[in-house]
Amino acid sequence: MKKVYLPIFSVLAVVLAGSLVPLHASTRGATIECKMHFKTTSWSAIYKRVVGTGIVTCANGTSMHVKIFAQGVGLTAGRSRIDHGVGTFTDVHSIDDVLGSYAQGEANAGMVKSGSVQVLTKGTVSLVLSGSGQGIDLGVSVGKFTISKSA
Repeated sequence: MKKVYLPIFSVLAVVLAGSLVPLHASTRGATIECKMHFKTTSWSAIYKRVVGTGIVTCANGTSMHVKIFAQGVGLTAGRSRIDHGVGTFTDVHSIDDVLGSYAQGEANAGMVKSGSVQVLTKGTVSLVLSGSGQGIDLGVSVGKFTISKSA
């Protein structure tokens, strides 16, 4: 008699578990489009350091002033600045999702007028950075790119 209830209980458990998955996903909310406009300065000699500021704005009307800090190591040398950079985020559910450290890999070469395009990731959130500026940069580096809220 116990054998008859076991298959029924198993089917009910699977149905209940399946009904909870959409409920959990819906509490996360829809994705929103967010962009960051920024400016940075950088220098490198094996160790690379980037500092800057920006503002993140989202399609739902929220915005936040941010600080940018990146560091890495590699075969690099140079000094440059990005004056009118733009970053586009994907898989953002709240403006706070943009904060944190992103994995970064970079290869660049530029003299006087230089440009840069990078794709960074942090969990499911991705950030595509593009910008142009001035300086001299040559090398390959890996590191992390951190966005934090301005005080």
